[in-house]
Amino acid sequence: MTNPRIKFIMNPTADNGNAWRYSGDLRHMFEGVATADWAGTVYPGHAQELAIQAAKDKYDYVIGLGGDGTAHEVVNGLMQIPVEERPVFGIIPLGSGNDFAANIGMPSDVNDIVRVILDGHTRQVDLALIEDDLGRKEYMDNTANIGVGGSVTIFSREMEFWRGYPMYIIAVLKTIFSNYIVMKTKITTETEEWEQESVMIALNNGPREGGGFITGPGAKLDDGMLNYCIVDKVSRLKMLIMMAAFMKGTQEKYKDVRMGQFKTMEIQSQAPLFLHTDGEIFAGLNHDIHYLKISVLPGHLTVIAPKEG
Repeated sequence: MTNPRIKFIMNPTADNGNAWRYSGDLRHMFEGVATADWAGTVYPGHAQELAIQAAKDKYDYVIGLGGDGTAHEVVNGLMQIPVEERPVFGIIPLGSGNDFAANIGMPSDVNDIVRVILDGHTRQVDLALIEDDLGRKEYMDNTANIGVGGSVTIFSREMEFWRGYPMYIIAVLKTIFSNYIVMKTKITTETEEWEQESVMIALNNGPREGGGFITGPGAKLDDGMLNYCIVDKVSRLKMLIMMAAFMKGTQEKYKDVRMGQFKTMEIQSQAPLFLHTDGEIFAGLNHDIHYLKISVLPGHLTVIAPKEG
């Protein structure tokens, strides 16, 4: 696309507050080759509002500068726009995890990022729609995690001095030793139904979350399916040992792990469900969510991505 109109939506607290400096480095790189406008977020949910307005203003691309939370908000804003009027989505990874950006293959070097954006190559990726028993609906671009993963996200928000992978490791340890909850659930997909006790239910569009944990090995963003990875009721020590496998995506070797694919899943739980969607807290420790429905939306999002191969 010649001289595209781009709206950059920046989380100014991303990258330990260095996002402003980073955006300054980017500005001059688009001069003469794109019409680039910039906006910073100032409160939770603001990126979603800015994305909706950018679509109404007829921008060709809406690109988030931040982490998975920024991507989540921008995607949820764009999904409020009719598909024929929806801009192409992009993400520049500046967050703690950057898992969605990694899953679509975005580089980390600023020059390579600009090249990918200006190259204009796009791909269609799936999304998921998550609904709960309170009537809330959110779109998920990458992962949701119930139980251990949800608690990890909650605890990671309390850490002021840690970022990236170390932050998630510490949050995992805190979860295992202070908020280790066994969930009694009934799970129904389009092909099967079962009941089980578990400590974690990971739902994956992409394979990676938490800054590098491979909770969905084999998950693909564009196969029209979602993946699940469920850890049975295991001891704290066993879960701690299994974390090494989740870092490599080799957890299927454990008999306590159940993995598969689905298009639609319903989860009913006796105890409240704690979960994140794309690293954003969907149901925290004070929520009372007992039911979730997760549905895949094949090819619903057009994203800027490097050419494959």
